[in-house]
Amino acid sequence: MDIGEIVSDSIKYPSSNWGKVLILGVICIASILIVPIFLVMGYLFRIIKATLAGIDELPEFDEIGEMFVDGLKIFVVGIIYSIPLLIIYGIMYFITLGMVTTASYTDFAAVSGAAYGMMTILWIVIILVGFIISLFELMAIANMAYYDGDLGAAFRFSEILEHISRIGWGKYIITLIVIWIIAGIGYAIGSLTMIILIGFILLPLVIMPYIMMFMYRAIALMVASSLEGEAVE
Repeated sequence: MDIGEIVSDSIKYPSSNWGKVLILGVICIASILIVPIFLVMGYLFRIIKATLAGIDELPEFDEIGEMFVDGLKIFVVGIIYSIPLLIIYGIMYFITLGMVTTASYTDFAAVSGAAYGMMTILWIVIILVGFIISLFELMAIANMAYYDGDLGAAFRFSEILEHISRIGWGKYIITLIVIWIIAGIGYAIGSLTMIILIGFILLPLVIMPYIMMFMYRAIALMVASSLEGEAVE
């Protein structure tokens, strides 16, 4: 599939069953209680699994325990993949803090300026590293779905690289950027609707779940197209 086909299919995908969009929206609203957010992640993971299995309908909200465990697995994958970012942030933070705390009164202004410069560099590095990590993390989740929720599959880097290579690095990055832009526009429009009272209901109940379904369907379609007829295990 080309980028246009992936985007077109993914945009139409959630509208095939508005009832399920609303159910996911209710769970999103309930996520203020923390626990339901794992059900949200588990359902999105189920979308990837269904897509890789060649199923074009939205998955059911059944086997809640399994869905919760799948969401927990995605959370664990996210934490582990974020470790490099946390290390970089910690190093840069303590370097900057050390510069400020050891500065004398006379050179405090100069050192403070250098510290701000270091913080700017910190955020640039974090953004770049975060983008690179996201490329691998999304494919790691897809690979985990390919192996029916096997957590270890999220860290089989040779397979993850193979999936991306089959898609093509250029196509993969461009498609993700297009997906993120469309999602960003959707969230922006949703945020604008909050100016009126109904927007406070539409954003979490309809717009957010719709955009998440769109994003995970698009990611799954990319992976599915790279598998070229291989059977899902």
